Amino acid sequence: MVRDVDVVVIGMGVGGEHVAGRLAEAGLEVAGVEAELVGGECPYWACVPSKMMIRAANLIAEARRVPGMAGTAEVTPDFAPVAARVRDEATDDWDDRVAVDRFTGKGGRFVRGRARLTGPGRIEVDVDGQGAETLTARRGVVLATGSRPQVPPVPGLDATPYWTNRDAVSAKEAPDALLVLGGGAVGLELAQAFTRFGTAVTVVEAQDRLLPGEEPEAGALIADALRAEGVTVRTGARATGARYAEDTFRLTLDGGEELTAPHLLVATGRRPALAGLGLETVGLDPGARALDVDGRMRAADGVWAVGDLTGRGAFTHVAMYQAEIAVRDILGGDPGPEADYRALPRVTFTDPEVGSVGLTERAARDRGLRVRTGTAQVPSSTRGWIHKAGNEGMIKLVADADRGVLVGATSAGPAGGEVLYGLAVAVQAEVPVTRLLHMMYAYPTFHRAVQEALAELGTDAH
Repeated sequence: MVRDVDVVVIGMGVGGEHVAGRLAEAGLEVAGVEAELVGGECPYWACVPSKMMIRAANLIAEARRVPGMAGTAEVTPDFAPVAARVRDEATDDWDDRVAVDRFTGKGGRFVRGRARLTGPGRIEVDVDGQGAETLTARRGVVLATGSRPQVPPVPGLDATPYWTNRDAVSAKEAPDALLVLGGGAVGLELAQAFTRFGTAVTVVEAQDRLLPGEEPEAGALIADALRAEGVTVRTGARATGARYAEDTFRLTLDGGEELTAPHLLVATGRRPALAGLGLETVGLDPGARALDVDGRMRAADGVWAVGDLTGRGAFTHVAMYQAEIAVRDILGGDPGPEADYRALPRVTFTDPEVGSVGLTERAARDRGLRVRTGTAQVPSSTRGWIHKAGNEGMIKLVADADRGVLVGATSAGPAGGEVLYGLAVAVQAEVPVTRLLHMMYAYPTFHRAVQEALAELGTDAH
């Protein structure tokens, strides 16, 4: 069977679903192909369910902060309501019927299966249980296949039943003990959440600090917070071997030390899912680390790509942002601005929360900028002092001193991700530092610490 449509979207995660739905609403004939669940990683195994776990874990932490501030309190952690909420509210027991109906209700045609390009505008789909189907696309193809966990080449690891984030968020109970390989955002969020439900957690990070892609101060802050809750943090520790026997993981570190636990979570990053897409049939490199796209999300003639596979970070907000740009380009008319990643925001939803935008100090210096920085500690601010228990945090600003504008910022604290918004606007709009310094900041707020960091930044950055 050959079916001719306007656009074929391969991969119906958040980016692909948005593109397909918007184009269908605009009257185009759209086929959306997905082998797993429509909506992708975010609603079923990542953003949404993990934040439900974190919200529940944070409530436990807040209850434990009552003594000395508001009387006495006792809390008995119970993971069962968390698992039930993830199953029933976030994922519909990992059923995407609602998402599929949402797309087809807009006029789209959904195909469950694995697709590969066989030439320009031509796609072959291995339809689940029904053989093959060929689609042809008059206007073009949108690739949105997302990413997959990147598993390090630790000898023996691939022969063990290790967890990825999918296994962790679908767990029915908190494990007694857990090894976490990887000190990035995903590993730390889940490590802290499970710790608060009684799991004995050890985090192993090969680099010399946690959150290695962020400011060193942020990594140190989170390491201290985790250790205060009983998490064992091992940085500069490289895994050299893994094995599983008698319901126990044994992770060997360089130097010969062996760590053991009944579960091992591998959270060492993600890689774009490009294998098996037939990229070579449209002139693209199937061996590339990511698809190179222009400012309109064009990867080749008649081919657009959005989301994780473009290499701009495995973030839902990046996929949605790119998806809208691709939609405008495909539909024609006013194209709007091209993609601009200067103020790409990212949030690690630990406690304290770590929000960051733009360049770190090191990245700015590596680009040859004359850099000035300013910092402030959240506990020293009035709101931080009032907040008391759980008030750990900091603000760090990175400025291009020659242009007098911020090129990056970090906001860590009880509401770090929310405080980040104003800093993201400042980076995106290139607001002069002097203008930021002399505006009014509401009192008493966490974001007022930004003013203190600006004062330390100095007026030389103008």
